[in-house]
Amino acid sequence: MTNKPLDDAGAAQKPLDLQQNRPHSARMYDVYLNGKTNYAVDREAAAQVAEVYPGIYTCARENRDFMHRATRVIAEEYGIRQWLDIGTGIPTSPNLHEVAQSIVPDARIVYADHDPIVLAHARALLDSTPEGRTTYVQANVTEPDTILSDPELTDTLDLTKPVALSLNALMHFVTDAMDPYGIVDHLMGALPSGSVLALSHCTPDFDPETWQKVTDIYNASGTPVQFRSKEEVTKFFDGLDLAEPGISVGHRWRPQLGHIRRSPDAEPSDALVSLWAGVGIKP
Repeated sequence: MTNKPLDDAGAAQKPLDLQQNRPHSARMYDVYLNGKTNYAVDREAAAQVAEVYPGIYTCARENRDFMHRATRVIAEEYGIRQWLDIGTGIPTSPNLHEVAQSIVPDARIVYADHDPIVLAHARALLDSTPEGRTTYVQANVTEPDTILSDPELTDTLDLTKPVALSLNALMHFVTDAMDPYGIVDHLMGALPSGSVLALSHCTPDFDPETWQKVTDIYNASGTPVQFRSKEEVTKFFDGLDLAEPGISVGHRWRPQLGHIRRSPDAEPSDALVSLWAGVGIKP
């Protein structure tokens, strides 16, 4: 079930403005994952990023694998049965609900994104197990109350029981002027004790010069970004109990649980990944 009717092709019946004339972060991320749901303008912008930071493809893959690992831990170790995934992006299997429901068939997942192209492909996010449920909300993280009050969310999740809030590779698109910490505090404040925050965030810590170039490319394309230090990323977890191993470079957060298999001599460097990631539990 979705908050907007979808036709058989998975597109909304109401005409969508897919903004094909300018690059979009979700479609650029799809390029980094070697996806097919992108346009020439996205591929051109992604190529500019890759020219200054070739590790962007590794960063994207490691971010996706962190999401898979964190979802497994949240389901298996913390017994969570509900997820709110904001900044979902273009569907790429296995999606969060596929991982969660492979462990907990009755898991319920609400996806939220503001990009109209995600809505156009939302059918891939709605293939729930019979025991569980998935739904999609078109909304922006900068307006958290519109997500929390959406009937699709309130009909799907029980906010009196723990919920996992998944914010993967999202908050670096929320600049300080947009009050990113206030947004996360507001979202977590609406969730009960035992809820979990899973967050990943690109960082300039290992190569500031390169990441300034990446920042300039995104800003020039009309997508403001603010990549943050480990200290700044850790601040998102204020008031939460960090799961082991704490805030880690993406590929170092419980790597044994992931899908990516590599020999020790093939492990990427921290600078190549340039992603802080962590999971925190609300007391």
